[in-house]
Amino acid sequence: MASPATADLTVSPVGADSDLRAALEDLRMGRHLAARDLLIRTGLNWSLLARRCHLLVSDPSARGVIKTWRDDEPHSRHASLLWARALTHGALQLHREGRADSVVCRAGVMAHEEWNRAQSLWPESPEPWNGRLQLARLPYDPQFLDPSWRSRRQPWDRLDDVEMHLSGPWPLWAEANERHPGDRDAHHRMREYFLQHRGAVPALQFSQWIVSARRPYTELLMLPLYALMDLYRERHGSGQRGALGFWQTEQAHHFAMRAFREWFSPIPEAEHRWLSPWDLNHLAHALVSCSESGAARQVFNALGPYATPQPWKDVNASLGRSQDWTDEFLRIRATVLK
Repeated sequence: MASPATADLTVSPVGADSDLRAALEDLRMGRHLAARDLLIRTGLNWSLLARRCHLLVSDPSARGVIKTWRDDEPHSRHASLLWARALTHGALQLHREGRADSVVCRAGVMAHEEWNRAQSLWPESPEPWNGRLQLARLPYDPQFLDPSWRSRRQPWDRLDDVEMHLSGPWPLWAEANERHPGDRDAHHRMREYFLQHRGAVPALQFSQWIVSARRPYTELLMLPLYALMDLYRERHGSGQRGALGFWQTEQAHHFAMRAFREWFSPIPEAEHRWLSPWDLNHLAHALVSCSESGAARQVFNALGPYATPQPWKDVNASLGRSQDWTDEFLRIRATVLK
């Protein structure tokens, strides 16, 4: 087998999840049985379930198959989850395209109604609450996404925590965490909410607050690296000066090495194939940028031949490099692994 340094590059967020890749191919051919079996086998591994569901609906051509599956099996909780995610993606896409408020609102309502249906089918799942958190990125009052908002005792958008002053859809986040403490998807949806509505600095403040806990869930130690990338895009995404020095700070080094030591390093090599390719790519980039090539080598080995466009693509563009981002990725990877 070729080493990661010489293997052909495969750009895919699926990574080494061959079962997911087969299910995606099945959906593209108009069949849903492989996706159904895959999600059943995923069980209660909520982080893996969220990632697989996200990728199963990422191809617009597969959404018609998912809708047919949902209609044919109205009591399938997995079909409802996938259809709710597809509707949510559609509503957010309409908003990004600047479509009329009435069109976006109607799409958002359809997605919300499907999340309500998914919750009735699977009340112990954090997924419906994560879906509502994602819908909170739309320009509407997020409290109406909460079926229990009228009965909440404390102010709906505030936490009773002096260290967290940001207002936001905290009950949606809390409901997801109640069902799966430290849920990865819930925390990233909250980071995206703050980024969308308040900017990169509040998103970073949220991420720092999460990892400042006495015993944070180790998977969440990646949050600040995503938030730093958000801040990088905001400050240097158009090629503004200082981009090269952004990742040379003590703060960036601290968060990169903490994620490496406390999250990545303790994970057995046999389990690397189940890690999020997005997480591994963000960690590899941060470690390389902080001149921690020894740690980066281990992460690149875990990635094997796989890469995701982000963060490499945006960083490459912000530095004014003319070549395709994959050329720069291959150069970096070869240098680290030599």
